[in-house]
Amino acid sequence: MPEHQRPAILLVSAEHATFLLDEFGRYQRDYELVMALSAEEAEYEAQAVVDSGAQVALIVTDSRLPDAEVGEAFRRWRTVVPSARRMVVPPWERFLDDAPRLRPGLGRGEYDAVLLMPRGVRDEEFHTAVVELLSDWGSTVAGPEVETVSIVSPAPDALTLGIRDFLDRMGMPNRVHTPDSDVGREILARWEGEIDSSAAQGPAPLPRFPLVNAIQRGLFAPESVREVATMFYGTPGTFTEQGGTEGTADVAIVGAGPAGLAAAVYAASEGLSTVVIEAEAIGGQAGTSSMIRNYLGFPRGISGMRLAQRARNQAIRFGTRFFTGWDVQRLSTGPTFTVHTEGGDVQARAVVVSTGVAYRKLGVPNVEALTGLGVFYGSAMTAAREMEGRDVVVVGGGNSSGQAAIHLARFARSVTILVRRPDVSESMSRYLINEIEANATIAIQESSEVADGGGDGRLEWIDVRDVATGEVTRRDAHGLFLLLGAEPHCDWLPDDVARDEHGFVLTGRDVPKDRWRDALPPASLETTVPGVFAAGDVRSGSMKRVAAASGEGASVVPLVHAHLEQTGR
Repeated sequence: MPEHQRPAILLVSAEHATFLLDEFGRYQRDYELVMALSAEEAEYEAQAVVDSGAQVALIVTDSRLPDAEVGEAFRRWRTVVPSARRMVVPPWERFLDDAPRLRPGLGRGEYDAVLLMPRGVRDEEFHTAVVELLSDWGSTVAGPEVETVSIVSPAPDALTLGIRDFLDRMGMPNRVHTPDSDVGREILARWEGEIDSSAAQGPAPLPRFPLVNAIQRGLFAPESVREVATMFYGTPGTFTEQGGTEGTADVAIVGAGPAGLAAAVYAASEGLSTVVIEAEAIGGQAGTSSMIRNYLGFPRGISGMRLAQRARNQAIRFGTRFFTGWDVQRLSTGPTFTVHTEGGDVQARAVVVSTGVAYRKLGVPNVEALTGLGVFYGSAMTAAREMEGRDVVVVGGGNSSGQAAIHLARFARSVTILVRRPDVSESMSRYLINEIEANATIAIQESSEVADGGGDGRLEWIDVRDVATGEVTRRDAHGLFLLLGAEPHCDWLPDDVARDEHGFVLTGRDVPKDRWRDALPPASLETTVPGVFAAGDVRSGSMKRVAAASGEGASVVPLVHAHLEQTGR
């Protein structure tokens, strides 16, 4: 979008046009307000915005239009502006009559919110919903107006996309610039000046891409995502307690998904010195979800990134230290525990294992070779923007696959969900299936799997095998998103920590009786090693849901307290 063009808010009403235009006047500085009196006129105005090179951020419509039912109107508008957020605002005098008719469309995802049209000034509850929708659009669709991190790269290679995905999941506004752009040339000139001054003894090396310029962090050329994470969060070996005292943490939490974040918030808020070590971005797999609609207390849904960002800020407020980009290599037991990483060790009196699960590998060599080049494990929020106008495939039948497909449909020409099962309803929530069925861009292909894939330097095609007949067909695919079930991520744990036949950590009464101590089972979330606890998806028998993981993370803190009191540490 050209810098001088503001994104648009499209207001649609035959009866309340003047009122809505006045009500949304507070957004006029940052958004272009566009008015339409009918569904047909709104479609025309949306197309005009797109043709001008701008974007439609939000569509707000009356609950009754003169020429179309609201659900039908949104289906028409979606073909023009699939990424716009959508709101229906019935007026007071029709709200009770129209609300029952509108709720089914809300459940199918035809629109994001149904709210009573404001009746007076300063209806901040209404405008909170507006701002949330605009914020969601801005974080997933629009390029940032103010960049925290600028990246210079000639092409969207695997490392550049990996860095962007990390920054997006961490909530850091960023943008990629080509070397011949104004920003790119300015950063290159700075880089060459720094290299020239440091390479006075010989010729200056050629620039290495991507280059990353971060506010208050300087300019550098990372060779891995970990280098970027370290630039912002440091290394675990530098851990000090709040106030600057070196020593042993009360609790070390390994994994910053919902369980780890909840444990961090409750532990730190109760005065325990708390450190969290995360191998990737804070939020875990849940942090990659474009929209979680069934999480308690968020009627309009919340993105995994926003949920993780809020929880992280809560934990930091109470003194938690975070280190991202560091895999834990092993755990040593003793009078205290030692969490070993390549970035140094952390000493702790108790350990909470909340590493969650990792997606299983596809195991097709030609496809694996294109990882990061059109092939992605997980929903890869950043890569979704690169799929505009392309045909993409999502593999997996769980809720994460459904959420990824719905998000990708805002950009891609077509999205196909491949599922090995004969019926996706066995593994996906009904609300997601309803939303997928209502979206003409998404198709579900059951009893199918990826047999092969390839392309000239990037993914261009895949072979799909019918698991019932064995028949293989080839199809175009410029994006393949693999969400293939779950495997526990806890190989670093010592053998003393018991696991089930699938590798998930056993806790409480699930521990075999021959591993109980003094004929008593461990505490409910405690492992076979006293002082080592497990919470969330990594635990055997867990619910594998965001809310359940958060609950376990909160519940583990009293057990940590009891252990510390019992051992006198």
